[in-house]
Amino acid sequence: MQVKEHVALIEKFYTAFGKKDFSTMCECYHKDLEFEDPAFGVLNYDQACAMWTMLLSRNSDIEVTFKNAWSENEFGGVDWEAKYPFSKTGRKVHNVIDAKFEFKDGLIVGHRDYFDFHKWSRMALGMPGILLGWTGYLHKKVQAQCSTMLDKFMKEQAS
Repeated sequence: MQVKEHVALIEKFYTAFGKKDFSTMCECYHKDLEFEDPAFGVLNYDQACAMWTMLLSRNSDIEVTFKNAWSENEFGGVDWEAKYPFSKTGRKVHNVIDAKFEFKDGLIVGHRDYFDFHKWSRMALGMPGILLGWTGYLHKKVQAQCSTMLDKFMKEQAS
């Protein structure tokens, strides 16, 4: 039974994502969440919920699709795609992501998104991504910018 519940939870999360319903997305997360992706790095529950809120409230043109949700005991995954204009450049991005999950108490406690950072940076940043997207320098720079942007958003939401 647990396997079906976990698959249903993944599907609930990505259905909400497609509808830009960040509140429902956060309801799928456990308070002990550890989220990680190549752009934002490692985030806790509050940071991950703020990230989704920020991204979805600032980008009405995002399209999200998913397929192949699966679960085996306390682990699961899904293939998903996002199509959106990158906010800093306006360039169109079509990101293909492999998500892996861990579950606890019927909620997502671990969420890791894997995607090709170099490919993403070429689409999002253009020439800088083409030239430097494969380097740790650009990767760290993007993570620092995302962290600063998220911190600023969270402070604005708190006031």
